[in-house]
Amino acid sequence: MSLADWTDGLLRSVENTQRRIGESFEPSIRLGVTGLSRAGKTVFITALVANLLQRGRMTLLDAAAEGRIEAAMLRPQPNPEAPRFDYEAHRAALYAPEPHWPDSTRQISQLRVSIRYKPTGLLAGLTQALAGPSTLHLDIVDYPGEWLLDLPLLNQSYAQWARASLIAARRPERAVAAAPWLAFLETLDPAGPPDESLAKEAAERFAAYLQASRKLGLSAVGPGRFLMPGDFAGSPAVTFAPLPTPEEGGRPAPESFGRLMETRFDAYKRHVVKPFFRDHFAKLDRQVVLVDALAAIDAGPAAVADLQEAMAEILACFRPGPNSWLLGMLGAKRVERILFAATKADHVHHTQHPRLTAILKALLAESLERAAYRGAEVESLALASLRATVEQDVRREGRILHCVRGRLLETGEEAALYPGELPDNPAEIVEAARRAARDPQAAPGAGWLGTEYRFMRFAPPRLEWREGEGPPHLRLDKALQFLIGDKLA
Repeated sequence: MSLADWTDGLLRSVENTQRRIGESFEPSIRLGVTGLSRAGKTVFITALVANLLQRGRMTLLDAAAEGRIEAAMLRPQPNPEAPRFDYEAHRAALYAPEPHWPDSTRQISQLRVSIRYKPTGLLAGLTQALAGPSTLHLDIVDYPGEWLLDLPLLNQSYAQWARASLIAARRPERAVAAAPWLAFLETLDPAGPPDESLAKEAAERFAAYLQASRKLGLSAVGPGRFLMPGDFAGSPAVTFAPLPTPEEGGRPAPESFGRLMETRFDAYKRHVVKPFFRDHFAKLDRQVVLVDALAAIDAGPAAVADLQEAMAEILACFRPGPNSWLLGMLGAKRVERILFAATKADHVHHTQHPRLTAILKALLAESLERAAYRGAEVESLALASLRATVEQDVRREGRILHCVRGRLLETGEEAALYPGELPDNPAEIVEAARRAARDPQAAPGAGWLGTEYRFMRFAPPRLEWREGEGPPHLRLDKALQFLIGDKLA
């Protein structure tokens, strides 16, 4: 071996050793992204990653605006057991000649983006001279918000859950969706013998009721795996349903159909809910909660009240607060920062965005205060992960209308539409939602806001790829600055 070869081999060995040592000290942050169905989780992650890789539109992310991010790239995720978020397929759907919204979140998935940046601060120059630029690994964890609705089940017995589920099914706003299920329920005998085929039919009919409730715009429906079973589709662990149960403290008789349902419910908690909490949810550092408030407002006060209830249940599952070295040694984590984002802000004119943010804050007021009180940093904003519209003012009958122009989802045709205005007092929406929760039949119907607001659905725009620029968005950079800006300082 020549001296040059020996020297080259030695240098490569030193470089590899430095890289391994450096990777062992490179910080990583686990960012959870959740929200109920149709809130826009898949588009949020796809657009976020695309704009991290091509940062021309990230002017509100300080490290990008200051030119301190040298590179960002996708890396193998640290957890080989979790499915990988299919970024490439979702991005291709948005950049296709005839773009379409990518498939929604159906199961948990992960993606790692490694960001190489120049730090700031008094010791930044010395650190960079000795070790070069720093690296932050951003591990994005995508999971359905419906699964969070399962976490409270850990503290409930089958009897408690069954009673609450049957009470909910008999609410007036669920009458249409629940009628077939409640009629079938009358044919079931909890004291009868265990019957596997009957259990399967009961679970299917119960799931159909939950799906129908979701189509009505309701949010607080679960168990979550009945809506999005993932790998558990057809499993005995999701083959159960609520039945009338004995009085408090009693249990279904042994070898009865009711006891079979109770056993399946316990298996659901043990094999579905607990592993999700232990392996994924409890390990998050920061969290994004996406809320489709505009669609709920359009559906009416009962839908808003149901969304508020569902979000309260979801947010009660978080363990907010600052982390410490002691918690880390004990294997425990808290969610340090929580961002609540009202999605699809591009569906209304920018003059309505402050009102949308105010409505979101009003709907989540108690949860926001609880998280802040426990030490978590909390932020709320209105955003559009992928901007599907542009704004256009139209004069009509001597009046200027603030319109949005985009491709209609149903036809693909481009049109300028006036979405109307949201109430300038968010208390109006909160109070109407409370009245609906108390008495849905007395809640106002169409035009309940007393404004011209209406929700419209747009198809994704035809995107043109440009070097250095990700897809257009609204405040995605501001969201990222709140979530990880401190780690890039």
